[in-house]
Amino acid sequence: MTSRPAPRKPSAAPTERFTPPPRTPFDPGDGLFPVFPSRGDMQNPIYLHRPGHLAALSRHFGSPETAIILGEVPVGRDLSQRRGLRVPDLLIAFGVNPDRIIADRGYSIEQWGKPPDFVLEIASENTAENDVTVKRDDYAAFGIPEYWRFDPSGGEYYPAGLAGDRLVDGAYRPIGVVGADDRHFSGRSEVLGLDLCWEDGQLRWYDPAAGLYLLTFDEEAEGHIAAQDERDAERRARLAAEERVRELEAEIRLLRG
Repeated sequence: MTSRPAPRKPSAAPTERFTPPPRTPFDPGDGLFPVFPSRGDMQNPIYLHRPGHLAALSRHFGSPETAIILGEVPVGRDLSQRRGLRVPDLLIAFGVNPDRIIADRGYSIEQWGKPPDFVLEIASENTAENDVTVKRDDYAAFGIPEYWRFDPSGGEYYPAGLAGDRLVDGAYRPIGVVGADDRHFSGRSEVLGLDLCWEDGQLRWYDPAAGLYLLTFDEEAEGHIAAQDERDAERRARLAAEERVRELEAEIRLLRG
């Protein structure tokens, strides 16, 4: 049996507190987007990050060097655009360099020669009105092929719990959303090849080609636990069988003795 290493002793407390460097004013000449303040609500951590949707989408598409799947990335036509930038809750773009976008602190449509492929907003009391009006117009003007909106309340903030728009001839047209009942709705994203689903107030992603949901963190963990339990059961059965073989061999030796 491998012994656990002895726990490390806590290091001495620092004598000075770390002070972060001050933020510098936005300068279009520095090649960076301006720094945006943090959101004041918890919609993204609750409905995007905690379930692990960004990780699930990244695993599904499997191209980390040429695709960016990230929340709250500022989008603008170019770096000189201080006003009119939009910060979607989720941005997906293929055929780009994600490290460069992160270093620039935003997505420049002019630099990449294309808009993001997909954006999603999650409803909150503070942002809902802009999401269905101003942002919708701006995302269409940017040329973003699909714009989706998810309202965990089922329609308290947006007109519907789930809605999507597809760009047709420069204007957004609604994407059909169907419901099995009042707790399950879904619509097909042609850009992603996935169904976006509203299920009991939670956002889910369904792969129609595989006939499977993209796994949340909890489901992935449950799968690992179930697989480990199965391996443990197989090992116990194998050990029991080996023990029984030894017992039978001992009995045979006694009979021959």
